Amino acid sequence: MLNTISLRHIGILMILLKSALILFFILQIIFFSTEGNPLSFNNDIFIFIAAGFAAQLIDGALGMAYGVSCNSLLLGFGIPPALASASIHTAEVFTTGVSGLSHLLLRNVNRRLLLKIAIPGVIGSAAGAFLISNIFDGGIIKPVISGYLLLMGVLILRKSLSKAEIVPQTKTGKVSFLGLVGGFFDAIGGGGWGPIVTTNLIHRGNTPKQTIGTVNTAEFFVSFVSTGIFIFFLGVQNWQIVLGLIIGGVIASPIGALLAGKIKPKILMTLVGITIITISAITIIKALM
Repeated sequence: MLNTISLRHIGILMILLKSALILFFILQIIFFSTEGNPLSFNNDIFIFIAAGFAAQLIDGALGMAYGVSCNSLLLGFGIPPALASASIHTAEVFTTGVSGLSHLLLRNVNRRLLLKIAIPGVIGSAAGAFLISNIFDGGIIKPVISGYLLLMGVLILRKSLSKAEIVPQTKTGKVSFLGLVGGFFDAIGGGGWGPIVTTNLIHRGNTPKQTIGTVNTAEFFVSFVSTGIFIFFLGVQNWQIVLGLIIGGVIASPIGALLAGKIKPKILMTLVGITIITISAITIIKALM
């Protein structure tokens, strides 16, 4: 059955799912919001626009680290872990949807690899979203997530400072397990799909162009499912966070693309690593005090 699924079918499915989420989101905000006037704004939205701008600037220049960067910033602003992850994944449905469709049109997607990582990625994402929204205590899990983000920051910094070239390998095993792990930690930590999956696939010898396109397209489905789980258990809370992240991301997208061609990737990765480590360390210290 999976062999009959074409890239065209995947693109149509993405458009339908994205349209359904937009309609649901609008109806939920207007008719079912419990936040008083659902269309009211306050100055906090500018903080979320700044977070979305910074995270998308990094992601646009590096091709990864949107979720990790955004979650570090939101936790630093005092947003609860479950709400931060839910907001990030809702915003990512829109950003990764556009990115994924673009890669599909440019034929940067390997259909077989996409199915191998997307299906287990969705399963892992659903499990992670369920645990953080329905079982884990936010106050307890916050320093744990910050520890995970700190580790991701260290790995990014280590990669940026490494002088050794990555030697292509021919290993293709355990790709599905990689998608499962990436989806789980992405939902738990609000980010990590790109750094975990993309980095490992490229290291195994996959072509960077198709790897990035395939992973970005798969991320749409991972984000969509986790967003559905979060909405089911948490509802649409503080929609201004989501709107702010989307607005900031849209503004930063062309700038990030420009920076990608102007600034050396190693310099950007160094700055990203240092930023994530610093914010995560501060969050851990605050949580333990």
